[in-house]
Amino acid sequence: MNEQKTGKSKLDKGIFRAIKKDGTVYYRASLTYRGKHISLGSYRDAGQAHSAYEEGIRLLNDSSLSLKSYRETSSLSFEKWVCLLNFRDNGIYLGNPIYMGQQLFYYYLTPHHVLKFDLEDLFYYSSHKIMRRGNHYFVSDYGMQLTLTSRYGIKSYAVPGRDYCFRNGDPTDFRRENLQIHNIYHGVRKTVTKNGQHLYTVRIHIHGNYLVGRYATDVEAAIAYNKAIDILRNKGVTNNFLSNYVEDIAPSRYAEIYSSLPIAPGILNYPAISPNNQ
Repeated sequence: MNEQKTGKSKLDKGIFRAIKKDGTVYYRASLTYRGKHISLGSYRDAGQAHSAYEEGIRLLNDSSLSLKSYRETSSLSFEKWVCLLNFRDNGIYLGNPIYMGQQLFYYYLTPHHVLKFDLEDLFYYSSHKIMRRGNHYFVSDYGMQLTLTSRYGIKSYAVPGRDYCFRNGDPTDFRRENLQIHNIYHGVRKTVTKNGQHLYTVRIHIHGNYLVGRYATDVEAAIAYNKAIDILRNKGVTNNFLSNYVEDIAPSRYAEIYSSLPIAPGILNYPAISPNNQ
């Protein structure tokens, strides 16, 4: 959209007339605060733009105004309220609706729907807009939609309560200390036996789920899943399996565990597939 700013002297302070490519006239409002030039948005008429400008000035200069003061009839969007009040109170202007607190920050999706994050995530979320679809949150990153949980090592197919949980019971609190991940590897699920013992059950999907085995540790389970993939590939199975990457383990130790792990007969005896039967 090309803008042609004309007639500035006839308009109130902070208001600029502009013309779209199709000839439609609109008005842009902006202000400067602490040396920062801030756009307040575009409006159909100069009166609306002026109201937005005046509201922005009030927000930045009246400390009695808070996010609770916002009304649906406000001239500025709630998102802009958050940005301006954070600038006023914390001295930093961010383009997304973020308000900084003590050792965390709040990301406002609506006045009543707020997400919490560690300060170390501020740079990322100040430049990536969070969107919501039902109870799923995601951002657009290099043209791809990424779920928030994937940023914290939680698989896309993970089920809340089974594969991960929020320690304090608040599903809007994405601080790392509040995220507890139970299952971080493909095909691995932590299970509890009747006597209370923790085991890691491994299944792999071919045409339906096949049991690979049950193992004492998640590392053994992850390696067993990789071993099952190798066995199946040698039998001609061409499914697009995703191998597990196991950190902090020496190659020699990995090989030792790999060779010693038992694999269920259903995998070992899976019929070989010839190329003509793919």
